[in-house]
This record gives sequence, structure tokens and C-alpha cells, in this order.
Amino acid sequence: MKLVLDASVILRNYVGGPYRAYAEKVIETVLEYPNLFAVPELIAYEVLNGLYLFSPYAAEIYEFEINRILHSGILRYPMTENIFRRADRFIRMGLTGYDAAYVAMAEELNGQWLTFDSKAHALIHDLNFSIDLSEGLPEGWE
Repeated sequence: MKLVLDASVILRNYVGGPYRAYAEKVIETVLEYPNLFAVPELIAYEVLNGLYLFSPYAAEIYEFEINRILHSGILRYPMTENIFRRADRFIRMGLTGYDAAYVAMAEELNGQWLTFDSKAHALIHDLNFSIDLSEGLPEGWE
């Protein structure tokens, strides 16, 4: 099982916000056990955009921190035909295309999506493909 890391988790760790301590714990765990995690390739673009929107230190954070995560050994997953097909189902459930791609990846990898997006999580809660980090860390992490 892989944990699919959402851009919101990385951004919360570096630009702050509620539940930042949860984001810090996740990033620490990613760096210690990268083989447990996966990210879609689009995450690099999402994080770069978010950093430039919310931090005057965006370039430095990306160069020294985000690259450390992306090159830690974490699985960087491409958009595939299977992901596209799976994502379509989640888009029809009300997720955005980005969020649907994360969830489709979690489904394909028999994992769960770690996110701070409570609204998206609520839309798919019953499928057990996501964990809303604003409700707490995954079981056994505290």
C-alpha cells in the first residue's frame, strides 16, 4: 500500500496554516521512509505554483526542500491511461481533475491519498481512498 501525498501537505509544511504539525510529521516520514509514498508528477507544478503564491522564499524552498522530497526515493507516478480512466469516475463524483488524479493513483496503488482538502475527502470518504489530515494523522502515527 502506498500513501499518495497531496500538494496541500507539502505546502502546509512550508507556508504554514492550521495543522502544520501534521504536515511536518508526514514530511519527516516521507524523508525517512520514501518507499511508503507516491506522488503524481503534477505535484511538482502544483507545489511550485503554491509556493510562489504564498511565500516570498519560494525559490529557495523549492530548490532546497521540495527537491529533497522529490529526489528522496518517493515513487513519482506518471499520468497513464489507467489513471485517466479511473479519474473520470471521481470527476463525475464531483472532484476536480487534479484531485481525481490523486485518488485514481491511490486506487491503482491500493493506497490512500493524504490531503488537507476536507471537501474532496468528504466526496469520496465511503470509498476509503483518502485520509483528511485536518482530522488527524493516519492510525498509529501519533
